[in-house]
Amino acid sequence: MSLGPVMMDLVGTEIGAEEKALLQHPQTGGVILFTRNFESIEQISDLVAQIHALRTPHLLVAIDHEGGRVQRFHEGFTRLPPAAVYQNIFKQSEDKGRECTEIAGWIMAAELRAIGVDFSFAPVLDLAHGVSGVIGDRAFHSKPEVVSTLAYAFMRGMLSAGMHAVGKHFPGHGGVVEDSHHALPVDNRSFDIILRQDLVPFERMIRNHLSAIMPAHVIYDQVDDKPAGYSSFWLQTVLRERLNFHGVIFSDDLTMEAACIAGGYPERAEQALAAGCDMVLVCNHPDGAAEVLDHLNDYSNPASQMRLMRMHGKEGVSREELLASYRWKQATEMIKLLDENPWYEMDI
Repeated sequence: MSLGPVMMDLVGTEIGAEEKALLQHPQTGGVILFTRNFESIEQISDLVAQIHALRTPHLLVAIDHEGGRVQRFHEGFTRLPPAAVYQNIFKQSEDKGRECTEIAGWIMAAELRAIGVDFSFAPVLDLAHGVSGVIGDRAFHSKPEVVSTLAYAFMRGMLSAGMHAVGKHFPGHGGVVEDSHHALPVDNRSFDIILRQDLVPFERMIRNHLSAIMPAHVIYDQVDDKPAGYSSFWLQTVLRERLNFHGVIFSDDLTMEAACIAGGYPERAEQALAAGCDMVLVCNHPDGAAEVLDHLNDYSNPASQMRLMRMHGKEGVSREELLASYRWKQATEMIKLLDENPWYEMDI
């Protein structure tokens, strides 16, 4: 059985009977985990193992685990600072800034891989334009060159732990005030400005073999009248053709308010896939996920299936081996110091 184009979530800490049937649907390809799915390290490890055991090849297990405000698991996991913190070190020493950011990417990925999670939707490649509250300190910097440098370092850390990176939110969510979870943001800037600013980190990360990208639920009305995740111009003409991206395109959550412009859940999924997404996320709405799966019953895209297969996590160390390692102990001490005092002047 191949990986289908739908990623769904789970209600609680176990797989229910109805959820099991949905996970075994041929059009399901992955599961995204949230804080509500976590009870303990042992429980979450067992849950991930159960999800993986349902299918061959196993379903992708993903999570939003960036650090700062967006970190789903806490107990037993290193508390990671928000991305904006690393710019403080970068100002003192670019080498040290890259090193600290790479260490953070490695810790995040290594701890998740140790419990079986395949990948995290990170890093954020948006620019800190100073207007978006939902992005805010999730962005590494306001300058595209610095974002590119630190995001690449974060990705290097992830890759060294056996995890692929997902850059978001293409072509940039930092230039709008509205939060796409609750409204439909419209960015009035020209394509030329976006190209020279927000697209730079995506372009540079793609050149450095970024594995996956998530588009924004934002309309760039000087370019197209559809949100980027529903736009063949952004996903095909710009991302695939102009930027020569060959990796996976994940939709953002189709239950977000900004995604409603496409209609019901089946229509949202259909439009996202037609625009160029390889996998669509339907979160916090089991009935909506079931509707999408039924609607896509005959859907097939062999190229997308091949791309999705590359997102499986690589073999890593066990959690016991990780926590006993000198690398983890040294790295977590550094991150703890940085998280507790983000303006701390590192010994450089």
